[in-house]
Amino acid sequence: MGTLKIGVVGAGIGGLAAANALHRAGHDVTVFEQARQFFRVGADINLTPNAVRALDGLGEGIARAARESGARPTHRISRLWDTGEETSRLPMGDEAERKYGAPQLTIHRADLLAALADAFPAERVRFGCRAASIAATAEGASIRFEGQEDQDKATTFDVLVGADGIHSAVRTAMFGAEKPRFTGVVAFRAVVPTERVRHVPNIAAFTKWWGPTPQSQIVTFPLNQGRDTFVFATTAQASWHDESWTTAGSVDELRGFYADFHPDARALLDACDSVLKTALYERDPLPRWSIGPMTLLGDACHPMMPFMAQGAGMAIEDAVVLARNLAAVQGPQDVQAALARYEAIRIERAGRIQLGSRGNEWLKAGGNADWVYGYDAWTIPLETP
Repeated sequence: MGTLKIGVVGAGIGGLAAANALHRAGHDVTVFEQARQFFRVGADINLTPNAVRALDGLGEGIARAARESGARPTHRISRLWDTGEETSRLPMGDEAERKYGAPQLTIHRADLLAALADAFPAERVRFGCRAASIAATAEGASIRFEGQEDQDKATTFDVLVGADGIHSAVRTAMFGAEKPRFTGVVAFRAVVPTERVRHVPNIAAFTKWWGPTPQSQIVTFPLNQGRDTFVFATTAQASWHDESWTTAGSVDELRGFYADFHPDARALLDACDSVLKTALYERDPLPRWSIGPMTLLGDACHPMMPFMAQGAGMAIEDAVVLARNLAAVQGPQDVQAALARYEAIRIERAGRIQLGSRGNEWLKAGGNADWVYGYDAWTIPLETP
């Protein structure tokens, strides 16, 4: 194996997962993040067994931290919005660990980021770095940041990884400017002490209330070892376009959207003291992710709706498969072939889940979860499909 100089743009879940995997493979990795520091913001996330198994391969410290700060839902349950009828029930917890090699974990995004950051050398993360120009050169990929007016200050890498989210600067440099599309759907998020909703059936499970339209749903799951319950609700609302994850919403508005839902679902909303609200955006699947020594992962190449709970999982899987392909290279001359293999292995699965998340029908009435949960990013063949 040859040591590569690799730049990762974006210190989110996908970027830090990739940084850890690439660092463990022996590469010289630097992460660039436009924020001035890590902040405890963002959503609580659902890590299904495929994502947890991918995380486990990044090291014992990450695996332990995720389990210590997260919760283990007992089941994945689907219920109808009006009658409350259960339409599917999958055992998770110990059964998922037996079947898939890892449990389902529900965790705050900041706790997962902290686990990933703690495992990566802190001096290799550069904050306050907003990309000003990115280009492929004869030597690799060149990136210059705002405040570096002299092009001679640009840094060149053998590989540049765009893990910088739905508004990715790396993606724009590779494929040109293109705005994400507003879906017409907004999301509400709240956290309530579990004691307030202990009377709601199956409160220790991941429960999805399927609404009267594909855009309407309520999802709940345990957090903080079950001490809290996370409430995530979506509905169509074309008039709201704010994408911020920190904008306060109205609890009364939230309850009004779901006034006709089953009493068990309304009880969850009645327990909310405050709520955050954001508009949801997406893009269509890309036909390719790599150009020369530059490639993309996570939301930079396949931002998706939250309805299959796979956004973070796909980014972590991307990170592992990318690192495995780059672990086999002997030097910069092998980079483009390795990135082509990575793209070919990942693009069909990510695109299928991206479109499935948009349609929002998966597991509504049962069905096979194995093709999602049973995927092992550490053992899938690296040969081009």
